[in-house]
Amino acid sequence: MTLRFRGKDIPDDSIIAACVRCGLCLPSCPTYCETSLEASSPRGRISLMKAVSEGRIGLDSEVFQEQMYQCLNCRACEAVCPSGVAYGNILEASRAQVEQAREGSLLLPVPPGLQPLRPLPWWLRLLRRAVFGGLFFHLGWFRAFSHALALYQRSGIQAVARKSGLLRWMGMHDLEAMLPPMSRTFVIPQGQIYRAQGQLRFTVALLSGCIMSTAFAHVHEATVRVLQRNGCDIIIPPDQQCCGALHLHSGDLEGGRSLARRNIAAFEGLGVDAILVNAAGCGSTLKEYGDLLHGDLSWHQRARHFSNRVKDVHEFLANIGLNRADLGPLPLRVAYQEPCHLAHAQRITAEPRMLLRAIPRLHLREMRESALCCGSAGVYNITHPEMAQQLGSRKVSHALDTGAEVIATANPGCALQLAGELRRRGKAIAVRSIVELLDEAYQRG
Repeated sequence: MTLRFRGKDIPDDSIIAACVRCGLCLPSCPTYCETSLEASSPRGRISLMKAVSEGRIGLDSEVFQEQMYQCLNCRACEAVCPSGVAYGNILEASRAQVEQAREGSLLLPVPPGLQPLRPLPWWLRLLRRAVFGGLFFHLGWFRAFSHALALYQRSGIQAVARKSGLLRWMGMHDLEAMLPPMSRTFVIPQGQIYRAQGQLRFTVALLSGCIMSTAFAHVHEATVRVLQRNGCDIIIPPDQQCCGALHLHSGDLEGGRSLARRNIAAFEGLGVDAILVNAAGCGSTLKEYGDLLHGDLSWHQRARHFSNRVKDVHEFLANIGLNRADLGPLPLRVAYQEPCHLAHAQRITAEPRMLLRAIPRLHLREMRESALCCGSAGVYNITHPEMAQQLGSRKVSHALDTGAEVIATANPGCALQLAGELRRRGKAIAVRSIVELLDEAYQRG
């Protein structure tokens, strides 16, 4: 007897069956592009899901577990699939099944002849609980941790730790090198309202998020200024939390649902024209709250209403009639790196380019494979550093080939991944968000 999908969050058989194995997804899959292995492709992974569903292999299959987590969940396959397979849905459900089976929660009572999957080591279970049940579940804790990191970085302790070789001796050199510099200002939601410059056109709410409000607070500030120049009042609601993307990608669907409910409650009743997000991964997650809570009768309609009002900031600006009159010249050669969850999950590709082209004297240079995943993918560059570095190197090589002075992107994970690879190569090329470039152009204008 094999350990099959059981209990809650079973991958939908109708979605699995929708894959016709045409192979059109293969050239779009980053892991397949790197390995050329069928198992490392979307249709290969769907075949493994089908095998578990039919009992031909079990959840304890090493190949199944390896492939469910080797996938970056970039969803490039969804964007090209002629059958409309909702791959991200069944991938996250498969990961949830693995995590639940490791805890034994799917097997109560345990059927004869079956045992739960071997649990993770105690220290890894403790780390997961600290990260997903603590830091990313309570923004107050996350910001306190971020303040501690800021002190570590600015007090000189970081420089001493790096020069002494202590980090390398502890095996933490590569991991510590990924730490983003903490912002000197912290955008903490306290119900602030930032008023429009000139005539009021729209009232919007802004997701502050976790990493965006600490390591990327400067991007929030640029976003607020750009929106003000486009006639927007901006509300940053209190009580909002992390979007839940990392929970969902890691198989903790219940944790993601809990955060979704808290965010929906925080943004309800504001009477805004749109809920804006300036991080691609957060935006795609918020837009899918309706699907995430489809089985919750008391929250499903509220989630649908919430998701229908969510807009990526580039999507919003491009469709309201951008204030071009106040944009000053920005003579730069810029390559645009497309975040996966903007291009594939949200299908937003033209709008960021339109905004960049609106800036006088900015020259947009298109790179090869601009929409192929850079290898960041949440915490993927921590859990799969070798594959992540291969993909990051591939992306940066294409960007450098354009002769660009700046690489523009729209997601914090992508920005950190690209900046890390540029540092490894000793390249003094800036990685900036699109709204930062717009903000600078408005200031020059």
